[in-house]
Amino acid sequence: MLGLGKHHDAHEKEIRRFLRTVVGIRPGNLDLYLIALTHRSASDNHTLNGHVLNNERLEYLGDAVLDAIMAEFLFKKYPLKFEGELTEMRSKLVSRERLGQLSRKLHLNELITIDPHAHAKSAGGDAFEALVGAIFLDKGYEKTKRIVLKKIFENYYDLDTVVMEESNFKSKILNWAQHNHKKLSFEHEVAEQKHGNRLYRAKLLSDGKLLSEGLGYTVKKAEQVAAERACTKIFGSKEQED
Repeated sequence: MLGLGKHHDAHEKEIRRFLRTVVGIRPGNLDLYLIALTHRSASDNHTLNGHVLNNERLEYLGDAVLDAIMAEFLFKKYPLKFEGELTEMRSKLVSRERLGQLSRKLHLNELITIDPHAHAKSAGGDAFEALVGAIFLDKGYEKTKRIVLKKIFENYYDLDTVVMEESNFKSKILNWAQHNHKKLSFEHEVAEQKHGNRLYRAKLLSDGKLLSEGLGYTVKKAEQVAAERACTKIFGSKEQED
């Protein structure tokens, strides 16, 4: 161990069991995974040379690795999609909400060391990204890619459904406006044009005041993004994070 302080044997065994049965690996460096599952609110429990440790740096690394894995996956799976469409798909797949849901399905959130009084809605999604970062450092990129796509996403995540689904946020926000006697309207403009593709910006107005904006490679998609952001602003996240 790298001087991380005292760890409960039972907790270490749970993490080892999770890595073996769910992730399919035996850790070369268990400390990486202990740090990946340590929320900043519990940093004092893990120290190295007088410095507190938590999963924020691994989260940063895992976010980048996960983006690369999903970018490659989508690039190969959808050879006719434009850059903007692929970006939208990737954003949907690795959103905080989605990763939080995935963390709960994996029961990963149950392994997080966290102050019980901490306000940490995104702890599950953050820990998942940190876990990816830990696997990357411990096993390398190719192994991490196989684990993410084959062991985790294929078993716990319907990629095709997530990529193709469209929640009707416009209907939800229109119902809200009707109930609250608000007048909604959209304004559109071309935000960017390159390689023959137009990126549209949709502005959603409530009683003439800007409520939200959205970007998309079709006007419909831009309106949907603006409506989704308006729903998040008004109703909050659809799913509560950990």
